[in-house]
Amino acid sequence: MKDISVIIVSFNTEKLTVDAVNSVINKTKGMSFEIIVVDNNSQDGSVSALRKLVESNKNITLVLNRKNVGFGQANNQGIKKAKGKYILLLNSDTLITDNVIGDMVGWMDKNLKIGIASCSLKNKDGSVQATGGFFPTLPRVFAWMTFLDDLPGMGKILKPFHPMHDLSPFGGNTGFYNKDHSMDWVTGAFFMMRREVVRDVGYLDRDYFMYMEEVDYCFRAKRLGWEVIYLPRWSIIHFGGASSVKEFSIINEFKGLKIFYKKHMASWQFPILRFLLKVGALIRIPIFGKTYAKIFVLA
Repeated sequence: MKDISVIIVSFNTEKLTVDAVNSVINKTKGMSFEIIVVDNNSQDGSVSALRKLVESNKNITLVLNRKNVGFGQANNQGIKKAKGKYILLLNSDTLITDNVIGDMVGWMDKNLKIGIASCSLKNKDGSVQATGGFFPTLPRVFAWMTFLDDLPGMGKILKPFHPMHDLSPFGGNTGFYNKDHSMDWVTGAFFMMRREVVRDVGYLDRDYFMYMEEVDYCFRAKRLGWEVIYLPRWSIIHFGGASSVKEFSIINEFKGLKIFYKKHMASWQFPILRFLLKVGALIRIPIFGKTYAKIFVLA
């Protein structure tokens, strides 16, 4: 058994994917690992570039899809092939800059109650990205849709779905993301989990094409007693949004919220969620334009 299986989903990100794979190979030390790249029918030269990588490294496995099956389902394909004690879902638009994978595996070996962990995601300039958060309960969705969670200090009253501002006891936005702490969910850009979590929870829900699948997975894992943690003592570079446009990500997060509520929340909450999403979209139309006009109709 390998110490860890690193799964990277590729879709029209040729250079980024190659750089991500090479960064894992060059920076991961003191452990056995495999890399499984699942390509979602890229049309930009990714396949030929990845085949060259496979030829040069026996620890890389390439899975080629004839169509784009989505982020979650592609990761499931990788998980089914994985031989690692740990499994890391890693975005193709990331760079490993030191031995973060090896160090985090060592930390997980000593902290057996933790099922899922992520590290700090940083922009190219070193600034910290917002990542992860708390489950989207109706009060949290209300605060998000009405911009209440943008108010400094609001996090002291209500832990937000997407933490951005002051959250006691960690201080401001930067302080929150500079301290180790439990979260309800962490981002799928760097999503490390034990094999036992997959045994207990199963695979990512294929009903989510892209976005919200990690929230759903963490929800199921925590329901079974596994803990989720954010560890900013380690970090990677995350370029963000390389395989999708802004409108796609926003619309699919809204769609994902509706799927999440249908699956996990009481039925009476769903119409309230739809109302809140419509209110949020309506408020945003004058600011952000046609994207939220589409969301208003879809919600």
